[in-house]
Amino acid sequence: MVTAQRTGAVLAFVALFAALAYLGLCGALFLQQRSLLYFPQPRSGEAAGELLALAIADGPPGSRVLVTVRRRPGLKALLYFGGNAEAVAGQLPLLEAAFPEHSLYLMHYRGYGGSSGQPSEQALFADALALFDRVRVDHDRIEVLGRSLGSGVAVHLAARRPVARLVLVTPFDSIEAVASGQFPLVPVALLLRDKYRSWADAPRVEASTLLIAAERDEVIPRANTDALLSHFRPGVASLVVLPVDSHNAVEASSRYIPLLREFSASSDGGLGPPSRSAR
Repeated sequence: MVTAQRTGAVLAFVALFAALAYLGLCGALFLQQRSLLYFPQPRSGEAAGELLALAIADGPPGSRVLVTVRRRPGLKALLYFGGNAEAVAGQLPLLEAAFPEHSLYLMHYRGYGGSSGQPSEQALFADALALFDRVRVDHDRIEVLGRSLGSGVAVHLAARRPVARLVLVTPFDSIEAVASGQFPLVPVALLLRDKYRSWADAPRVEASTLLIAAERDEVIPRANTDALLSHFRPGVASLVVLPVDSHNAVEASSRYIPLLREFSASSDGGLGPPSRSAR
């Protein structure tokens, strides 16, 4: 009898300890979630390009979001939204090669590259809309490219503004779904503040859209990219899978720049069937 009581007490203690540990894990993830999602990068002193400053409407006086700009003659423009740990000015050479006729606008998220404030889903969405409205003053044709985290920003923007073309590189259906896969025992839907539910905005996108995925992506599972593709209206989006081995290897593919050029220059924005591989 005594042994049974002791065993029961030990099991109760273990269960209590496990419950407290689980609650502690959930609490830590809730409190630290934005530090796990955003990795602000400083602006390099040698970074090329002109800087455009956009006032932050919901911030203190003088707060601003910086945009690296490379201007070109003509009415075409490209807006670029980068990944969670990206210094976007470093993308200028690649984007110049892929979009030689476009003026380029590369947004430094709040807290990144000298921009004021702290990043959040609401902040990035508001700043992207403000950037489009500012660029629209000078350009009639605006294309948008979003990479990784930036794909969520780009889809949100394209669902609300007349974007001419939309390119999504290593995109996801939602951060919520990706995080649920990484933390299957955690109630992510309840804890997550910044969900980036691109799947909910995808049906509203009218611009011809190209999704580019890595064949073996260790960060964004292919299933999440396929799920996003399925939410676009028929005929709007296509997927190209590049034969590369990691999330960050897409841009190193010899097919990447020609693919962007081809999509931008195509009369209907199409690249064939909804899904294909590029070798």
